[in-house]
Amino acid sequence: MSYKIGLVGKPSVGKSSFFNAATMNDVPEGAYPFTTIDPSIGEAYVRVDCAAPDFDETCTPNVGFCTHGTRYVPAKLVDVAGLIPGAHEGKGLGNQFLTDLNEADVLVHVVDFSGETDIEGEATEGHDPRDDIDFLENELDMWYLEILEKGIERYQGGYDGDEKHIEEDLAEQMSAFKIDKDRMKQVILAEGLELDPETWDDAERESLAREIRKRTKPMVIAANKMDKPVAQENYEEITADPDYDHLTFVPASAHAEKALKNADEADVVDYDAGDSSFEIVDDVSEEQEAGLEQIRTFVEAYDGTGVQAALEAALFDELGCIAIFPGSANGKKDEKGVFRDCFILPEESTTEDFAYHLHSDIGDGLLHGIDCRSGRQIGSGHELGHRDVVEILTTN
Repeated sequence: MSYKIGLVGKPSVGKSSFFNAATMNDVPEGAYPFTTIDPSIGEAYVRVDCAAPDFDETCTPNVGFCTHGTRYVPAKLVDVAGLIPGAHEGKGLGNQFLTDLNEADVLVHVVDFSGETDIEGEATEGHDPRDDIDFLENELDMWYLEILEKGIERYQGGYDGDEKHIEEDLAEQMSAFKIDKDRMKQVILAEGLELDPETWDDAERESLAREIRKRTKPMVIAANKMDKPVAQENYEEITADPDYDHLTFVPASAHAEKALKNADEADVVDYDAGDSSFEIVDDVSEEQEAGLEQIRTFVEAYDGTGVQAALEAALFDELGCIAIFPGSANGKKDEKGVFRDCFILPEESTTEDFAYHLHSDIGDGLLHGIDCRSGRQIGSGHELGHRDVVEILTTN
C-alpha cells in the first residue's frame, strides 16, 4: 500500500514551499492565489529507526535511503489546489479540489500562524489562524453533509417491504471515504442516534457528518512560519484552546527546511532531514552564517523544522501505521543485500496481511511467519508491531 498524504491550505500560506521542502521538487512558489493549479504528487519520506543495526548488519535499501541508523521510507505527498470559500459548492477549483482531496488517506493542513494572509490568501496583518482551521473543517463538513443527505434520501426512497438498514445505504453512498456499514453503524450509535434518520434533526445530521469526516479524513495542522515571534504567540494561544483539542498541531517552518536541505546539497552544512541540529562544514559569509544561526535557534527550540514531523504525525499518529521489515530468521542474506525493504502497513496488520502485501501468491500459500528477533513462529492471525522483522514461509 502506498499511502497518500494530502497537503491542503488556502493560497499563499507556504503550502507549495512545504511541498518543495518535503520533496525537493520545483513546484512554483508565490504569494498569490492559485500558484498551484493542478495537484502535484511528489515523493516525501517518513523516518523509521532501521532494524539492521539490531542484527549487526548494514542495510541496502531498495527504495528510499538510510543515514545514521534512520531509514527514510517513501510516502506520496499530494499538493492539492483550490481551497477557497465555497469549495464544497464547486466555487473556484472546488470540484477538482474535492476529487483530489478524496484520494488522500490523511491530511496535512498548512496554516500561516503568523496571521499575515487573510482568508482569501491576500497579504494582511493580525489575521487569526483559527479562522483558517475552522474554514477548512467547515468546507469538509459541508461536503460530507451533502453526501450524507443523499444517502438518507437513498434510504428513504427504498422499496416498501424491503428490510432497510440506514448504515448500509449511508456506507454505500459514502464508500469513497472508505467507510463500511459496520463502521458507519458504530459512528451513528457513538453519536447517540437511533438507526432511523427520521429521528435526526438538522444539527444531529451536521454533527454526524462531522464525526464521519474526522474518522475518515484525519488531519494534522502544520503551523507554518513558526520562525516568526507573532506565530509563536498565536501557537501558544491556539494550542491551549480546548476547541482544538481534537487536532494535532506541529510547529513548522517550510522556509527553514528548504534552506537547510539546499545548504546540505551544496555541502555547506551537514543536515539530515528532520534533525534538531546541523553543522556548518564550509566557509560562509557573515550574512549566510547569521541566517543559519537564526535557523539553528528555531530548530533547537522546536526539535526540528517540523516538516518531517508533520508527515510522520500524519502517518504514524493519525493513521496509526506501522513499519515492517522483511527478514530471514536463519541469517541468510539476499545476494542483492540485506534489509532491502521496509513497508508501511495499516495498524493491526497481521502476518497474513503482510504476506498478501508482499504478493497475492505469497498470501495464498502462507504457512506461517517467523519473528526474526525472537526466532518464534507466528501464525497467520498474529498482529504485527511497529518495526517488526518478519520472515514469511509459503508454499508458493
